[in-house]
Amino acid sequence: MAHGLYGRKVGMTQIFDPEGNRVVVTVLQMGPCIVLRKKSSDGVDGYDAIQVGFEGIEAKRLNKPDLGFFKKAELSPVRFRREIRLLPEETVRYEVGQEIHADVFRAGEFVDVVGVSKGKGFQGVIKRHNFNAPKKTHGTHEYFRHGGSIGNRTSPGRVQKGRKMPGHMGNKQVTVENLRIVSVDAKRNVVLIKGGVPGAPGALVFIENAKKVPVTVF
Repeated sequence: MAHGLYGRKVGMTQIFDPEGNRVVVTVLQMGPCIVLRKKSSDGVDGYDAIQVGFEGIEAKRLNKPDLGFFKKAELSPVRFRREIRLLPEETVRYEVGQEIHADVFRAGEFVDVVGVSKGKGFQGVIKRHNFNAPKKTHGTHEYFRHGGSIGNRTSPGRVQKGRKMPGHMGNKQVTVENLRIVSVDAKRNVVLIKGGVPGAPGALVFIENAKKVPVTVF
């Protein structure tokens, strides 16, 4: 069954599995999320999905269309909204106004995590694109961490699009696929995921069932 849930990144820690191996995990405080809308393939939308919301917000911070949406649904305004595509038999399990908690996920499941990476500011090509540094001896003069030639000859006579150059690094949406859930604490709505996820502590994250589940090779 497909699931999706908003939450906040708490930080990272380590636990030990039953065999005594150390496992580095990211702690996520998930939900609760609320079902804002249902879509059905039998209706005007033409497909099955639910829209979930997370974190309340003052009504004065919303525009009139959003206020009208929440007023019509008779729900309190929320800050974040996202749609989750479902199968028809899955959509009927949800109702508008229903809360979704971390217990929709199970330990051992693979999930995709969407978040905003840490901002690194303006960086050069060595840090931003992993370029090799130029040599520092044998006549090298005032050429330290440069990116090298970026131009062309007469044809086409311009810098081609997509050229790797210095610029703003990080602070963009990143999706990390196929991370395994190590543990789920239903009482505290806490999910432990093996490895790291995008963002700084306190950053908003969205986890959903993995779209490309890895195949185990025996």
